[in-house]
Formats: sequence, C-alpha cells, structure tokens
Amino acid sequence: MIKTDMLIIGAGPTGLFTVFEAGLLKLKTHIIDALAQPGGQCSEIYPKKPIYDIPAYPEILAGTLVDNLMEQIKPFEPGFTLGERAETLDKLEDGSFVVTTNKGTQHNAPVVVIAGGLGSFEPRKPPISNIVNFEDTGVSYMIKDPELYRDKKVVIAGGGDSALDWAIFLTDVASEVTLVHRRDEFRGALDSVEKASELAKLGKIKLVTKAEVKELYGKEHLEAVIIKHTDQEKEDTYLEVDHFIPLFGLSPKLGPIGDWGLEIEKNAIRVNNAKDYQTNIPGVYAIGDVNTYEGKLKLILSGFHEAAVMCQFAYQQINPGKRYVMKYTTVGGVEGFDGSKKEAKKEVVQSIS
Repeated sequence: MIKTDMLIIGAGPTGLFTVFEAGLLKLKTHIIDALAQPGGQCSEIYPKKPIYDIPAYPEILAGTLVDNLMEQIKPFEPGFTLGERAETLDKLEDGSFVVTTNKGTQHNAPVVVIAGGLGSFEPRKPPISNIVNFEDTGVSYMIKDPELYRDKKVVIAGGGDSALDWAIFLTDVASEVTLVHRRDEFRGALDSVEKASELAKLGKIKLVTKAEVKELYGKEHLEAVIIKHTDQEKEDTYLEVDHFIPLFGLSPKLGPIGDWGLEIEKNAIRVNNAKDYQTNIPGVYAIGDVNTYEGKLKLILSGFHEAAVMCQFAYQQINPGKRYVMKYTTVGGVEGFDGSKKEAKKEVVQSIS
C-alpha cells in the first residue's frame, strides 16, 4: 500500500500545483490519474494550444505550462500512479482514507484532494461495430509507449492536435503512417498542420481526408481497415495495418467518484468555499474544475488559488495542534525534499563607523 500525507486525484495543472503548495508545508504527496502522463487535458487534448490568462505569461502553450509545473514540483518528489482510475474510497478507524484504483493499487492518506478537472476522461470511440474486439490487440485510444509502433503500419484517425502531433512523431518510428480525417480542414495548431502537409508531400505521411475508418478486420489481431470516402465516386480503400489509433478527444465523466457519498450538483462536487474547499466528507477536499460553489469560475488560475488555500487547512488536519506560520517564498525560500534550496541572496549591510 502506498502511504502519503496528501493523496491527490488528478494530475492536471491544479493537481500538480497542489504538490508545490503542499511541499512548502513539508507535506508529502502522491497523485493518481487515469491518463498515462501528467497534465490532464493540457497534455492529452491541446498541448500546443496557447493559454492567455496565466499570470505573468501573456501567452503560454498548454504543454509548456505542464512542463513548467513538473519542473516546479520536482524538488518535492511526488509519487505518481498513472494510467489507473481512482475507484473506491474507504475510511479507516484511525480517520485516514484508502483509495483503491481500478487495477487494485491501494493508497493511504489522512487527506484526499480531488483535483480531477472535469472528472476522469474516457476516450470518444468511433461508431465501428466491432471495435471493442480489437482493443489491446491493435486498437488504442491513446499512445502510451511510442516504441510499440516501431516498424509497424499505423492508421491514425482525427483532425485535432493529438492526431496531428502523433502522426508527425510516429513518422520516425512506424514503417507507415496514415492520417484519416473526415474533413479537409484540421483543427490543430497551424505549425502542426503545415508540418503534416510537408511530410505528406515527402511521402512520410499518407493523408486521407474527407474519409472515415468504418470497418476493422482481423483474427487474433487487427489486420486491416476499410476507409470510406465522402466522395461517392471514390471506392472504399482496403488498407493493411498493424494498429488503428482513433484520437477523437476524451469525454469527461465524474466516474466512480460520483458514488463516494459526496454532495454532487450538476456533475460537480459541492464544497465549502467560505473556508477550505472541503466536501461534505471531512478530510476530503475538491479543487479546480471538479468543484462547484456560488460564484465558481472554471479557470486554471482559480484552481491554483484553491490549492493554496486548501493546503493551509489540510495541514492543520494532518498535524492537529501544530502551529504553522506562513512565510512568503521571497522570505523563506523553497526547500525541496531532495535537499535543494532556493532562496534570495542575503544583502550584506556594513555599519558606517
């Protein structure tokens, strides 16, 4: 069983920043996330989309924001359980909680923080009748290990950043990359669209637009796909493949957390925003887009604020009776669990005799 001071469910920007705020209070943290990498939507859905309302950053790419947060929390050495969904919450006699994932991994902490953004994410699957038959035997809805596609024939479906970026990346890994999109126009970042178009001209990507993958064939493993074209004059394309990766985004759902006995309002968790963002279960907090209260703003910067406030109150719960005096980082610096120390240089004042 993994034990920690504060268990955070959700590795999006709010969850990651919580690690930093908890670390300033000398609290150890561990994060659970259903996605295979930290960053939530910022990493999985729009890593190259610019964000304009992060303080001190007139413009920052979502993926860069996640990279910066990961660098910021590195000294506090958080633990990660990735690719697993928080399934059950149980309270022990000592008042602490055990959270078990869908893969059976157990975590124990006196405080649980739900920072799951809009909830756990489930892939949007294309309407192909037998697609479930090939899940894990040729069909994947996200890419966890690019090496799995080394020297393989890969078909990617989608027209957003994820589809474009992975198609571009896999040109150096797979033996053949085909990108299928139902329209001529792509919804991704302009530089990605231009790069994919350039690679298509060089023959490194097969671009098939105004078309959709409609049928899958194979015995024990996926062997081929049928691509149907919008243009009725074009015949269906039979294409031999090893892997089919439909990247149509992720659908947010509260998931099993909705069965934990929390007060739910319009698919969000109601919290006490007048004090500490605690839920109706003492010791369980909810911050970021997953929570709701009067005047709630679903912004990343709001989640950052909620994380800072919540950690101050959670500290008292974890350390009852222990007094903590908050110090600004400009005064106290930042001392990591890895032995690192960041602090402002002390000015030397000499007396005048």
